[in-house]
Amino acid sequence: MIVLTLLAAVLVGLALAVLGGGGSILTVPILVYLAGQDPKQAIAMSLFVVGVTSAVGAVSHARAGRVRWRTGLVFGAAGMAGAYGGGRLAQFIPGTWLLMGFAVMMIATAVAMIRGRRDSAQAKTHGELSVGRVVAEGVAVGAVTGLVGAGGGFLVVPALALLGGLPMAVAVGTSLVVIAMKSFAGLAGYLATVHIDWTLAALVTAAAVAGSLAGGRLAGRIPETLLRKGFGWFVLVMGGFVLAQQLPVMYWVVAAVLIAVGGGAWLAQRKRREMRTGSRPR
Repeated sequence: MIVLTLLAAVLVGLALAVLGGGGSILTVPILVYLAGQDPKQAIAMSLFVVGVTSAVGAVSHARAGRVRWRTGLVFGAAGMAGAYGGGRLAQFIPGTWLLMGFAVMMIATAVAMIRGRRDSAQAKTHGELSVGRVVAEGVAVGAVTGLVGAGGGFLVVPALALLGGLPMAVAVGTSLVVIAMKSFAGLAGYLATVHIDWTLAALVTAAAVAGSLAGGRLAGRIPETLLRKGFGWFVLVMGGFVLAQQLPVMYWVVAAVLIAVGGGAWLAQRKRREMRTGSRPR
């Protein structure tokens, strides 16, 4: 299993380098189901793996001028406070509940990735963002990251690109700085109560860093829409798998029905909206 774990860790690095997120969303299931780690140990270890890998990946983005340092450092500092608090709070929540929250985060993230950004939400700002907005968003995102070990890049990138108006490539590079800072803060919160297998953590981190270096060369060469949607569907399947492992069969059937009904309603509404838009005279 260690070989599969390390090969999967390479994908973690690739995801972080190309998308600016997805590290913990992949790392936690890898550590739980391939490496056999306890849920809380897996979350804590994922914070270390993703923190180191993000820091390495941020270097190549910074050299290419794709990092807004003031925005990243302020967002990261605020996120560290939220992540540390989330990591300390996690000791009072059962590991099963944390994994369920993690799975819900994966599914919500996957839906956002598949839907993508609206044309009206294209980047308009190329400078630094206002400090007040950055602090508020940083604390909220950091708390989620520290609590369930997920939601770093896939919450930071939309916050920077959609709400802040940074170009997508710059949002990805800046996100890696933020993720590294928040991951280490969340890890500090977990280390007060959780023991980590540092040998395994070092091996997984080395594999993820190797993937990150390879992904840094791929960044910009793969069509963003194709990559984002493909990865989104993959994360959706993974999230469903993790949730299925934690929920009783009856609850899972009910959840599947609700998701199917909700998805069908959303698709029908989208089709009607497209038909109305297409019928308007130009």
